Amino acid sequence: MARSLHVRLDEASAAALAVVRNAGGLTDSEAVRMALREAAARRRRRSELREEVARLAADEADREEMRIIREQLAELAPPLPPD
Repeated sequence: MARSLHVRLDEASAAALAVVRNAGGLTDSEAVRMALREAAARRRRRSELREEVARLAADEADREEMRIIREQLAELAPPLPPD
């Protein structure tokens, strides 16, 4: 069963709704549903990215490999000019 929701929009939210509506000729309800789905997808992606970063940060072998690569790149870099 569909759930009905009543919201009060401030000026910024009303303007944002207008942008979403005008992008595809959507009704208020369609625009809100689409915006909610897009926001949820962004949050899921951010959460997945945070989890991946945490996994990589905990991977000692990967961290050691990155340290070696940084050292190799530092050797290839031109010397810094004197102060």
